Amino acid sequence: MKNQTYQKLETLFKRRHLINESQGMLHWDMAAMMPPGGAESRGEQLAVLATLSHGILTGPEVGDLLGEADDLGNLSEWQSANLREMRRQWVHATAVSSELVEAHSKACSTSETLWRSARAEGDFKAVLPALEKVLSLTIEIAEAKAEALDCSPYDALLSQYEPDYSSKEIDILFSKLEEFLPDFIEEVIAKQAAEPAVLALKGPFDIEKQKALGMTFMKALGFDFDHGRLDVSLHPFCGGTAQDVRITTRYDESDFTSALMGVLHETGHAMYERGLPKEWQHQPVGQALGMSVHESQSLLIEMQACRSLEFLQYAVPLMNKTFKGSGPAWDLDNFQRLYTRVERSFIRVDADEATYPAHVIMRYNLEHALVSGDLKAADLPTAWNESLKKILNITPPSDREGVLQDIHWFDGAIGYFPTYTLGAMTAAQLFDSALTQDKTILSGIAKGDFSSLMGWLTDAVHSHGSCLSAHDILTKATGRPLDVEVFKKHLQTRYLD
Repeated sequence: MKNQTYQKLETLFKRRHLINESQGMLHWDMAAMMPPGGAESRGEQLAVLATLSHGILTGPEVGDLLGEADDLGNLSEWQSANLREMRRQWVHATAVSSELVEAHSKACSTSETLWRSARAEGDFKAVLPALEKVLSLTIEIAEAKAEALDCSPYDALLSQYEPDYSSKEIDILFSKLEEFLPDFIEEVIAKQAAEPAVLALKGPFDIEKQKALGMTFMKALGFDFDHGRLDVSLHPFCGGTAQDVRITTRYDESDFTSALMGVLHETGHAMYERGLPKEWQHQPVGQALGMSVHESQSLLIEMQACRSLEFLQYAVPLMNKTFKGSGPAWDLDNFQRLYTRVERSFIRVDADEATYPAHVIMRYNLEHALVSGDLKAADLPTAWNESLKKILNITPPSDREGVLQDIHWFDGAIGYFPTYTLGAMTAAQLFDSALTQDKTILSGIAKGDFSSLMGWLTDAVHSHGSCLSAHDILTKATGRPLDVEVFKKHLQTRYLD
């Protein structure tokens, strides 16, 4: 006997998912294609869709349907997991009013648009009033959700992006990294200073050639251009839908390596979306798990696989051919030093693997202070510069290279940043287990064949959607929960051994 109540819920949640997909496409267009004059109407469009999506979840019958479907039972493992995810989303949605959702959406659209010009000019004051409004509304949402979820306001925001970790768990993991990173970074920089210097790759590098090379690597990873595309935006990202994945990067004619790594990173995200269970594509259980797993898939490709010696053995000849490179700067050894170079830098998205966690930990601490009220938005530039000086011993020359570099806070995404380093640790642990379980992966990568790696990831991670928790997926795939020691060992092996 079918659980008819559950079927009604599936119909409602499919409709909501399609609305959310429409929002995703409009966000992609706003970042990659929309002319500046469309910002006001786009903000209204997104606000209406956000209100419609929220209204489906907060309809008076949904809570009753969830309870009744649970009582009736007769559900498969996936249906039970789907019902659990439906309830989680419902709790989040019913904690806030539709008026607050609409106000927050409009405020974020306005702030994001202003951020684009403010970042270009390095003018934090130009976007400050909009950021203050976003922050105020975000805290209002956090407090409402904290009451519904019985947790702290920051954890309520965190759970929107990462349902399986609390700030208490993250504090423990990050404290171990904070203790490890300063001396490690110092030791690596000293070691590399005694080695042959990295030879510069002299441009200019034609942007169309950069794009063509990036697409070659995307195809090698298995990206299907019948179900996705590559474009340009101010901030690289992966958006769209599982059947129409839109990724972006940004190009620099003086340095093709930055855009290339951005493409590889976002392709990791895209391959995760494409690998999700298609039979559940319009249901919560068929969606990507929390962002730590999502980030693990992009960082596994970019940092673990595509900075390996094996990848460079495949990639360097293609780079030489594309840009007609010659001389010592274009040798494999120089590329290996280039892609494992560690240096203190201002921009998070361009940071190396060793210093990147320091950028994230700094932002995590600042987020906490913003939500708790210990830090005001107006004081962010000073707090940012002081924090960066403390953790990496550098000070950005302007707010463009400092507090304005990331879109997240200006778009209301507070609670997101810790998922980057959780993802890096998860990636290291998954890749370590993948290589242990399948000895053909690295030899395949050396020939441009990623099928063994992508097959392993599909089986171990992608195919589960949100049926299992992040903890369960990692434990099932690697035999243990998230262990910071695996990440530390990876860093020591790559940069010091």
